[in-house]
Amino acid sequence: QVQLVESGGGLVQAGGSLRLSCAASGRTFSSYRMGWFRQAPGKEREFVAHIARSSTSYADSVKGRFTISRDNAKNTVFLQMNSLKPEDTAVYYCVAVAEVLWAVRGRYDYWGQGTQVTVSS
Repeated sequence: QVQLVESGGGLVQAGGSLRLSCAASGRTFSSYRMGWFRQAPGKEREFVAHIARSSTSYADSVKGRFTISRDNAKNTVFLQMNSLKPEDTAVYYCVAVAEVLWAVRGRYDYWGQGTQVTVSS
């Protein structure tokens, strides 16, 4: 079982930056694919970014503005968000899945509780 705890959300003006962190429990963090999803009010949850060992992928809406990274020694994944826009306002969720299971099922097994990001215009 993996527990994920997000932090770093808050209120920021448009054009500003925030850095989200997600601390994961467990001893095999480096073998997990980690990612971020978000859900805005009245909208479906959507993919933001993921990192698998050293490769990364981003949603088109955040490409060039957001950067996902990980520190395996600290069991932590980060999401650096720059040039924030009001449409980035959402609850951001950290997700995880063992890489071997992702290859079979293609879905995330573990979700954090979420952290609110609000971008004012």
